[in-house]
Amino acid sequence: MNHTQLVERITDHVLEALRKEGAGASHSFTQCTPCTNSGHCLRKRHDVVQVLHANGAARISAAPGVRSVRPTLAAHIDHTLLKPEATRHQVAQLCLEAKQHGFASCCVNPYYVPLAAKLLRGTKVKVCTVVGFPLGATSPAAKSYETKRAIEEGAHEIDMVMNIGAAKSGDFKVVENDIRGVADAAAGGALVKVIIETALLTDDEKVRACRAARLAGADYVKTSTGFSKGGATIEDILLMRQTVGQEMGVKASGGVGDTETARRMIEAGASRIGASASVKIVTDERSAAA
Repeated sequence: MNHTQLVERITDHVLEALRKEGAGASHSFTQCTPCTNSGHCLRKRHDVVQVLHANGAARISAAPGVRSVRPTLAAHIDHTLLKPEATRHQVAQLCLEAKQHGFASCCVNPYYVPLAAKLLRGTKVKVCTVVGFPLGATSPAAKSYETKRAIEEGAHEIDMVMNIGAAKSGDFKVVENDIRGVADAAAGGALVKVIIETALLTDDEKVRACRAARLAGADYVKTSTGFSKGGATIEDILLMRQTVGQEMGVKASGGVGDTETARRMIEAGASRIGASASVKIVTDERSAAA
């Protein structure tokens, strides 16, 4: 059974249980009747159920006449500027856009954390930064220090690059300990997202990397740095979500440049999107909804 079939089966099971529960209740319960407009019907919109489940919904209420509401993309996006030549003016613009559009966070290089923290103070937008970026080849001690310093300067979220070379060597205990050092340094102070750089791994290595991140106490697994040979794919998001379950977040990053791609990533199980084209993504989404 593939992922889509599984979602469809779960959706039908939940709605059938709701129907039976309603039929036995003291209030009346109306059976669905055939309709031509199924665009807002949860029984037919398995993609919507998948989005809700990916974002933590444990139960879904459904009744005749209740319309589904698709989550907006902005709240799932880490508005990102990690290029080495980024200027203070560009980072300030990034923060302004994040406030205007309601993005989840601004992701900037460590040097710009104090600036982003100052500009975003008093808003709901989080400050995200990177550790061991982009190669993941620094020592655990260096990554731990980077993490502590970033949090002291105002970071709320840490996107760390795991030790990719250790993963390719099959040394997943090393990978786990490397991640644990950052998770321990961030404990109580920031979320930790582990970049596994999917383009460089086999499927088996992706699964083992996700398991290492989970065992080490990370909060998210993330596909890519955006600096390697490939970015996020639907297949990788499905695999990562299947591996970590609902206990962790999954972040799709690298190559997500339009509304449709972002939506498909979320429907596949991503709870965050890392993108530099964030404004275009949400602007196009709003235009399509108008």
